[in-house]
Amino acid sequence: MKVLLRRNITKLGQIGDVLEVKDGYARNYLIPQGLAMVPTRSNLKAIEADKAAYLAELARLKQELQTQANLLAGKEFTIVALANDEGVLYGSVGKAQIAAAIAEQGVMIDTSNILLDEPIHKLDKYEVTVGFGEDVTATIGIWVVPPKDEEAEGAGDDSVADDTSEAVEPAEADEQATEDDASQQ
Repeated sequence: MKVLLRRNITKLGQIGDVLEVKDGYARNYLIPQGLAMVPTRSNLKAIEADKAAYLAELARLKQELQTQANLLAGKEFTIVALANDEGVLYGSVGKAQIAAAIAEQGVMIDTSNILLDEPIHKLDKYEVTVGFGEDVTATIGIWVVPPKDEEAEGAGDDSVADDTSEAVEPAEADEQATEDDASQQ
């Protein structure tokens, strides 16, 4: 049976295509679901308008995806991960961590858009491709680095120690005042 597709159907055809399919498939699935119709002259003209609207929407969507890809292209993101002395990570950095690092910069990406063959297992810089569909991609840089040294964090603790010594002095002044009051009585 010949049918005229009203929608794009994966592995079958695109909107506006006239195809030969099995009778049962056409009568029991395609036509009742509104995915196809009988190809008459009036239906062909109606589908041409739908096809033009679909192609315009597809072009608009591709332009939006290209804009988003241009925002990301060439940017670098840093992911902090624990590693041993040789630079081998204790775990791995996968698509979810990369998507989270990108989201911190205000761009929301689905993990399925990140084209990563296998998880990252070593400290280094990696080039990762982000696919947006319809042949739109962007390449970003991912730096996998270890956490800051604890010695650098320890330097900040000295300032806290100075603050506590100042807090002790007013307490000692109150004790002195209390002792002076007691000696006067």
